[in-house]
Order: sequence, then structure tokens, then C-alpha cells
Amino acid sequence: MAKTDAAPGRKVIATNRRAFHDYHVLEKYEAGIKLTGGEVKSLRAGHCVIADAHATVDKKRSLAWLMNLQIPEWNRGNQIEVHEPKRKRALLLHKNEILKLRQKLQEQGLTLVPLSIYFKNGFAKVELGVCKGKKLYDKRQALKEKQAKREIARRVKR
Repeated sequence: MAKTDAAPGRKVIATNRRAFHDYHVLEKYEAGIKLTGGEVKSLRAGHCVIADAHATVDKKRSLAWLMNLQIPEWNRGNQIEVHEPKRKRALLLHKNEILKLRQKLQEQGLTLVPLSIYFKNGFAKVELGVCKGKKLYDKRQALKEKQAKREIARRVKR
């Protein structure tokens, strides 16, 4: 008997809520992540810290890397093949996507931030956002807008 999920084929492991607070997300990309066996098991258990992570594009070899993504060691299995928790991980993208990302990242003030990590049909994926940093007054304005929407929703509810 098949198991039914709320969102078939997609299980979200971690989301980077801080990214939406600190950046304007201009575009989104989906990329695969090259992982070891212990990392996959640790991700399936829901162990991942995405808050400090960022992605870079290697200019010489047309490769994309995910940096500072912390996936803790899988402690219940093989201790011979232990991975480093904050190692850089290769992102699996098409070459033309990498070239587009490289061009966009050369613009002033744009950065590549992971927004979420999830499993899609059994494969680990990361949603990347091409982002522009928010200024302090932008963050304050966004908070005011959220509070105004909440207040309107409360009044409509009554």
C-alpha cells in the first residue's frame, strides 16, 4: 500500500527564513547537491543548518559550490567514512544556468543564497535565490507592512 504525503514527491528539510528578511529575492533556481551517504542519511533525519550558507560560482571551471552548509555527521553508521560538517559541496546545474548565474553575480550587490533544502523524488535539491541585500530601512518597511496586513486580517475576522 502506497504512503500518501501532503506534497507528493517533495519533502522540505530546511528553509532559510533569514534570507527573506535580509535579501530581496530576484530569481530562483533549483539545483541538485552532490552528497556522500552519511550526509544523505543525516539530511533525511532532518539535521541541517542552512542559516550561514551561501553559494559561489567558480569562474575558471564553470562549477557552482555551496559553502558553509552544516550537515552534522551521521553517528549511527559507518565511522570509517566520516564527512566534514561544513565542507563545500558541488551544486549540480546545467552549464548554461551556471553561465547565467556567473553573469548575474558579477553585477554589483547580487549574491547567491540557498533558500531551502528538500528531497524531490528521492534526490536532494537546494533552491537558490539570486538576491540583493536589503538596507535597514527596507527591513523596517517590510516589518511595518507585515504588521499592517496582520491588523487588517484581525479586523476583517471580527
